[in-house]
Amino acid sequence: MAHFKKVIALILTLCVVCTAGIISVNAANIDDDSDTSASSGITVHYYSESGTPYVYYWNSLPQNIETQYPGKAMIAEGNGYYKYTFDNVTKINLMFVVNGKQSKELTRKTGEWWYKDGRWSSTNTPYDRADLREDSIYFIITTRFYDGDTGNNVHCWADGEANNPDSDPAWRGDFKGLIEKMDYIKALGFSAIWITPVVTNASGYDYHGYHAFDFSTVDVRYESDDTTYQDVIDAAHAKGLKIIQDVVWNHSGNFGEKTLCEMFTKEYNSVQDLASTDSMKVIEGSELDKAYPNYDSMNGDAQFQARLDIMKDLKNNGHDKQETYHRERNMGYGTELEQQGSMAGDCVDINTENPVVANYITDTYLDYANMGVDAFRLDTEKHINRWTLNSAYFPKFKNIKNFYIFGEVCARWSEFINEGGASDSPFFFTWAETESAWKNNWGTNFSDWNINNENSKKHYQTHMFKSTDQLEKSNNVYLNGLTYHTPDYSKSNGTGVIDFTMHWNFENASSAFGTALGEDPYFNDSTWNVTYVDSHDYAPNSCQYVRYNYGTQAWAENMDLMFTFRGIPCIYYGSEIEFQKGQKIDDGTNIPLSKSGRAYYGDNIEGTVTASDFGKYTASGKVKETLSSPLSVHLQQLNLIRRAVPALQKGQYTTSSNYVDGNMAFVRRYTANGTDSLACVAISGGATFKNLPNGKYIDAVTGDVKNVTNGTLTVPSMGTANMRVYVCCAPGFTGINGKIGTNGTYLK
Repeated sequence: MAHFKKVIALILTLCVVCTAGIISVNAANIDDDSDTSASSGITVHYYSESGTPYVYYWNSLPQNIETQYPGKAMIAEGNGYYKYTFDNVTKINLMFVVNGKQSKELTRKTGEWWYKDGRWSSTNTPYDRADLREDSIYFIITTRFYDGDTGNNVHCWADGEANNPDSDPAWRGDFKGLIEKMDYIKALGFSAIWITPVVTNASGYDYHGYHAFDFSTVDVRYESDDTTYQDVIDAAHAKGLKIIQDVVWNHSGNFGEKTLCEMFTKEYNSVQDLASTDSMKVIEGSELDKAYPNYDSMNGDAQFQARLDIMKDLKNNGHDKQETYHRERNMGYGTELEQQGSMAGDCVDINTENPVVANYITDTYLDYANMGVDAFRLDTEKHINRWTLNSAYFPKFKNIKNFYIFGEVCARWSEFINEGGASDSPFFFTWAETESAWKNNWGTNFSDWNINNENSKKHYQTHMFKSTDQLEKSNNVYLNGLTYHTPDYSKSNGTGVIDFTMHWNFENASSAFGTALGEDPYFNDSTWNVTYVDSHDYAPNSCQYVRYNYGTQAWAENMDLMFTFRGIPCIYYGSEIEFQKGQKIDDGTNIPLSKSGRAYYGDNIEGTVTASDFGKYTASGKVKETLSSPLSVHLQQLNLIRRAVPALQKGQYTTSSNYVDGNMAFVRRYTANGTDSLACVAISGGATFKNLPNGKYIDAVTGDVKNVTNGTLTVPSMGTANMRVYVCCAPGFTGINGKIGTNGTYLK
């Protein structure tokens, strides 16, 4: 470990020295003035509890100014903040230096900025993350959502094979387009945006972001001259939206992750140069260069095998001395090998049990959290051992208030225990290690990697065949009668999962509901589950390879359940208009993207839209038509109702016959911090609710008022995809004032 850290430190030191050298030979003006009061340009504020910070800067626009290291002393302004202003500057590179300790290299553009705890903000009000259960999620593939800058459009290397035309390159949507259309997402009523991985990628078809080349940098193909990832985060927060970043810790692409296995550099003059493999240059003196000096003249398959040999040391020639990748070449599903082998040629399995690797990954992704990202969606979580995650990964993020991680435990199985047993089932990954054999036994030195690796296999095998009566259970999701109780999180690992079992059964709402009732005792707290019908990977079981195509009414009923039952609802981009229904979700380069479930969505949201609040907007052009579609209107009302009723966000539930008679009916209640919210929900069919608190109940869907005097509230059948949400408005309860939102085709 010490050796590896020294190598990394040396590389970083060389980078700083080289950077300084580049700065010193640029044509520049040495800035000797203390510009601290200009009303234009760039003003930065830095928070320091350790004395006066200095700001070191270079490469400014439109005229380059620079200063000598360690830079200029900043001016104290109280409350721990220090200030410096760059006059007549539109963009500048800088770093802060306090007592010889440097921040990372930073870039700012015109405006006023505050830097604290490793992240920028456009206001001096600290950003406070809130409970993600209060949100609903809109999921996009960034490159396929909206094109805000045609100048960064670029083909993937394999676009020709897929027949993606110049008018629709795989890398099309971008950060600028996302910012431009955030009001569309807010107009639908969503408050969180899940975006596909942002890190630098390298593969033949990497537009989705899951083939990492450098975890520590953002892919330039997303960015514009005036739009960075930080701008996306800041713009979202300014609109009251959250950013959920998709992250991949299980694997990298097959060109090697830059720190874990450095074989290549990317060299280009413009982003369009990245459309060619010529941009990938073998590093002179690298393991790849030494072992395969004729690499550039080899055919494609031979090059692929050469890269794998270096990454996994397949020929035992000592290429991977730091043991950064797992040695298993192929994956074995339903065995511990699914956490050891590579799931695809472009997904090479990282040695997550190596503590040096774990530290690199977590330290790197902490930087993204410190930028202000609100949550991570952890890709391919089931391919990393739970003990490994609980020991070395999740703890690094626990001190960030309300930062949430939910994982993809891909269980394409109708029952809640996956075909491979408990060890690769979604519920399993919500628990801490409670058995003494798995506590405090993670090796923290580089030399411990193999012991960790063997322990991870043993952990998988030990838990694989546990029967239901041997599994951990929880009542955190259930009401005690009709009384909310404080959840017991003593055995929780603090993370959640995508509810894959519900997803797999979402052919219809009734099937998904029944599945959820059966699986809920085995999650630590399923109110944290993220629920969706389909995604960029799969749809429910019977239509798993195509975008959901069981009809608009079925979609509406599914949405009713997702937005009122436990869990955090998530909608994949375009579902609001049944975009690409029946089309293959993903068929690689066998079909153009335009004929897949990952088609470009921007044509449907052209025009202008301004959201004054969630679900409230003005619009013109095509986007107005899209926002007026039956499911868009349906989602707007569902989002408004969920936002207004805390019980639907964080409440526990009951379907006990002591309180509920009905097929898809339940009571939810949330009581905490002065809030006491209770809602009776009936979807599609009628229901009778019993032993309720007496008083006034208002239906959020229609505004109907019922005065309960004998503890009973009866709801007549209202038709498929319609529903009733009667909210208790009796004294002492957090009620509503009447109907919420506008009725549409299904809610009425």
